[in-house]
Amino acid sequence: MRLPFFYGWIIIAVTFVTMAIGVNARTAFSLFFPPIIDEFGWERGITAGAFSFGFVVSAVVSPLIGRLMDRLGPRSVMELGVALMAGGLLLAPLTTQPWHLYLTIGVLVGAGSICLGYSGQSLFLPNWFIRRRGLAIGLAFAGVGIGSVTLLPWAQWMIDHSGWRTACTAIGLLVLVVLAPINLSLRKQPEDLGLRPDGDAASSAASAKPVSNIVDPDWAGIDWTLRRALRTSRFWWLAIGYAGGLYIWYAVQVHQTRYLLDIGFSANVAVWALGAVSLLGIPGQILLGHVSDRVGREWIWSASCAGFAICFAALIALARYPTLPLVYLMVVSQGALGYGLTSIMGAVVVEIFQGKHYGSIFGTIMVAALAGGAAGPLVTGVLHDLWGNYTLAFAIGIGVSSLGAFDLARGARKNSRRRGPVASDTDVSVGNI
Repeated sequence: MRLPFFYGWIIIAVTFVTMAIGVNARTAFSLFFPPIIDEFGWERGITAGAFSFGFVVSAVVSPLIGRLMDRLGPRSVMELGVALMAGGLLLAPLTTQPWHLYLTIGVLVGAGSICLGYSGQSLFLPNWFIRRRGLAIGLAFAGVGIGSVTLLPWAQWMIDHSGWRTACTAIGLLVLVVLAPINLSLRKQPEDLGLRPDGDAASSAASAKPVSNIVDPDWAGIDWTLRRALRTSRFWWLAIGYAGGLYIWYAVQVHQTRYLLDIGFSANVAVWALGAVSLLGIPGQILLGHVSDRVGREWIWSASCAGFAICFAALIALARYPTLPLVYLMVVSQGALGYGLTSIMGAVVVEIFQGKHYGSIFGTIMVAALAGGAAGPLVTGVLHDLWGNYTLAFAIGIGVSSLGAFDLARGARKNSRRRGPVASDTDVSVGNI
């Protein structure tokens, strides 16, 4: 059926809803974290380790998900993710031992999140847009912010009134009932429906040469396999940069709520701060994704890493000066700037290693990224248990922020494809991401 608009916007809408529910279903562990500690009396490092173990599982399955995307497309990947995440959330309320939490929140939810979250969506979403790739991905991923200000307060309300087990069950049912049907409408690329990226009309034999975004034909002309990509320095710079990005992201996200409660803020302020971060991520992701189409992906990555560095500095200062203005600074820097990382993660890799094996390449890069995501909450929790506070852990976060910005800039230099408006095939000047 011919639609009055580009089908890519349906893809964006489905991804928006999937991210709103799927990502925040995992983020809700930050809300479950305090009552689980209070109920069982487990150490924070052990409890947070279940969340970190989920990243280990995600890292293991990430290349497999990439290959599955290359072969079967997004519908199979997303439905698998729905089944795994819903199963984990529905079984988690049966927890009585730490290993139960590791199996449900760690293995099942962790494996499901790699499908439904940023990694899985980045495997196919960049195929649908070229000129407005950053803007489109930013719009899709902004669903996380909408979900955070609706799903997370709802979850906290249920925790307060019925306990964390009821909240966990309700979120699991939401994942299953809403996400399973809508993801059946996904397609891997516009060519599957006889369309072209950005909704462009197909070129005819009488027309001029089709436009192209390739600016380094030698690099773009390579049939990039995973083995070839592994032999390049760009691959490893990107992998290290992504690892740093997810380290700082989840080091804050998992421990932020508990930290604010520790230093004297009310539960309402702590929950508001967690939701406000994602809410500010909505305009942040959209704007920074759009700007990355113009000024370059590496500049936006650096700005986002700087946002997390400011966030960690504000958290350190809050221990001595627990005031709301510092909370606001922490929230704004983390949400409006830091969340810009997600709007360009898929775009960077596809513009360097685009091809039929892109899923395998991106999935393998995400092994390093998810290892960083696993290390963030675990290292932060262990350092707290050893030192009795978060100061050293947050100071390390500032250092990782700087390292992540540097590594991504090295890997993203001298791109093979132009961002934003494309030029004719005769334009082969070398540009940067």
